[in-house]
Amino acid sequence: MLLLKNGTFINRETLEFKQCDILVEEGINGRIVLNPGRDSLPGAIAIDCTGQYITKSFACGHHHVYSALARGMGAPKKNPENFNEILQYIWWTLDKALDSETIYYSALVTAMACAKNGVTFVIDHHASPFAVEGSLSIIAKAFDEVGVGHLLCYEISDRDGKEIAMKGLEETAGYLYDHQGLVGLHASFTVNDETLRQAVQLAKHAESGLHIHVAEALSDQEHCVLTYGKRVIERFADAGVLDFAKTILVHCLHLSESERKLIAGSPAWVVQNMESNLNNRVGFFNSAGLGSRIMLGTDGMHSDMLQSAKSAFFAGHNFDNIDYPETYRRFRNVHNYLSENNFRGDGENNLVVLDYDPPTPFTSNNFLGHFLFGIESRHVRHVISQGKVIVQDKKIQTVDEPKILEESRKQAERLWMKIRG
Repeated sequence: MLLLKNGTFINRETLEFKQCDILVEEGINGRIVLNPGRDSLPGAIAIDCTGQYITKSFACGHHHVYSALARGMGAPKKNPENFNEILQYIWWTLDKALDSETIYYSALVTAMACAKNGVTFVIDHHASPFAVEGSLSIIAKAFDEVGVGHLLCYEISDRDGKEIAMKGLEETAGYLYDHQGLVGLHASFTVNDETLRQAVQLAKHAESGLHIHVAEALSDQEHCVLTYGKRVIERFADAGVLDFAKTILVHCLHLSESERKLIAGSPAWVVQNMESNLNNRVGFFNSAGLGSRIMLGTDGMHSDMLQSAKSAFFAGHNFDNIDYPETYRRFRNVHNYLSENNFRGDGENNLVVLDYDPPTPFTSNNFLGHFLFGIESRHVRHVISQGKVIVQDKKIQTVDEPKILEESRKQAERLWMKIRG
């Protein structure tokens, strides 16, 4: 048992502020008890939270562990001139060079970064075409060691040939046999009809859903119309991708009005990744006609969901109908996706303690103003995941962070050498 003493609890749904002690139960379905009776306290480990704010920790709707060791690597062999060339010369070059060790350290450093930013649950989309077998279990092991919950998938694609696509399907089927997860696909323009059909069948069999990039660039739509005579969402709807409440459609930038209606009329969810879209210069997210099932991700750019929320809000002024409450709703919608689909690991005993000392009054009435213009990841002091303290006084408690970072730098150099050939 863990006791958080003398803090101010902020209810993530009502935004009610309450000065209290909080008893935190350990376990995947652990509860929290506000102002517990003395009979509940014997043996509880106490953390003094005087002057600090306690609330539900954060979650990421779309991440890419595989990109973690890319930071600072050399320029690609060709300067990309469009989005497809960004994929070809940067990300598809990197993912082909991954092996079990670089996957493991990519996952470790991602999980540590998430934890220190208050993120205790990650939905990840992985690719390593020449190291497919066992890759999801490697990532799960790393996340479990740090103490961050996860919902993983492998990015199945025909871009590297039929044999590797089949390995992706087999890796997914094996992982879903004894883990919660999703059936990952890259995007319409790299997935043929037969692979798409098999992926949908696998999702049905495993009672899961699909996790796929959608119309991130206009070229995805152009390829779909030219190859299949229909638009991306029309193709996915015909294949059954939109039938699952667990399905995640990522990006969704270049959509027609009819495609937006198809999404809004389905149980599928959409993930917005504003900073990645800005970085790749592919367009701007617009929520018009998509419905309310929109959540936020990072697309592997970083692991800071507070930063993602701010980017969605500020860029959205010009391209989207987004205000303070809507930004916060999308920020918290990942929890709704997880709970509605009965995924484990994001219970109420996932908490973040914020050492936030504002220069102006901070109440439930003006919380959203502080959320967007005050609270940052630097204010994260303690992080509790499934009732266990994984970050205390801003330091990872579960693994040896300096040792892991030292080794990850070596693994990054080795990866970069493989990429250079």
